[in-house]
Amino acid sequence: MVAPPRLTLLTVAQAADRYLAAVQKDAVRGVLSPTTARGYARDVRELAALLGPGRVLDDVTGDDVDDALVTYQSRPDGRYSEPSRKSGPGRSTATVNRFRQSASRFFAHAAREYWVQADPMLWAAPPARVRGGLRVARTALSAAAAQALLATTGDGSSRPSPRADQDLALRDRLAVALLLVLGPRVSELSGADVADFAREPDQTRWRIVGKGGAVRTVALSPPLASTLEEYLAHLRPRLAARRAHDDDAQRALLLTWRGRRADPQTVRGLLARAVERMPAAYRRPATPHALRHTTATLLVAQGWDVKVVAELLGHASIATTGVYLDRIEGELAAAIRAHPLSAALGREAPGVDALDEHD
Repeated sequence: MVAPPRLTLLTVAQAADRYLAAVQKDAVRGVLSPTTARGYARDVRELAALLGPGRVLDDVTGDDVDDALVTYQSRPDGRYSEPSRKSGPGRSTATVNRFRQSASRFFAHAAREYWVQADPMLWAAPPARVRGGLRVARTALSAAAAQALLATTGDGSSRPSPRADQDLALRDRLAVALLLVLGPRVSELSGADVADFAREPDQTRWRIVGKGGAVRTVALSPPLASTLEEYLAHLRPRLAARRAHDDDAQRALLLTWRGRRADPQTVRGLLARAVERMPAAYRRPATPHALRHTTATLLVAQGWDVKVVAELLGHASIATTGVYLDRIEGELAAAIRAHPLSAALGREAPGVDALDEHD
């Protein structure tokens, strides 16, 4: 009979340090994205502070986890410096559930490493439901609104820059077009390098490194490939020259006017400015995630198989893609009009005379 493994008694702080070291290794290997790793680090550090850094990890119970979650939820969300950006005090249910997921991963790792005899999350209260649906700023644009957004980044429609060396219209046009047509995550777009694009005379392909290091390759349409070539030929060389000794900048696809790699916040900012230039009838807040929803929703509305859309977006499951499919105004009515039985309602029911004959 094999003896059970011996428990390693660690304090909460020691366990957190060891776990986050493993998280960092996964980030370096590409199993986790840097953004995900930073999120786990932030959450686990706060969890350790709430549980008590000097406490033995194996002494933590489900009730202790519940108390930590309640305390976490009651505290103000440090991501918002302006109270007007969120409603109500404390953190939202969605934020608390994300924190809970980080705690679950931490304790699951602790159980595998025999730092605890049993995972305390098994006795914690179930997570709260997230109510209210997706924020408007994160939902899909209609086809007309998406076309209007693209038009704002087209030639001659962008607001002129006060300085010629800060005119980034070509970059903004490319970024918005890639987001709308291919639906990448904002981190995938900001992390893209020029070398990720295989540019051939008859086809251009983008090798996208997604979550967990998963790689997918998508082809650019000819107009999108032309937009890429225009940016690479006329604007990017000038931007890259401003940081000639910055290796990361020399690799990056999207650059700021100072020549640095454009980060996700830069992409959100250029999209916000493009939205401001949209016609009032179509204008509403939109994030890069909303354009990802737009890509999925419009493609499915045009009849493309959900499996194809899932592959384009880099989803491992079509169930995830289903969450991205927002209803477009008029789509439901059009589906009902096209229902194969709708036309039959105006015709006389078949077989009535035949039934009389058999009576």
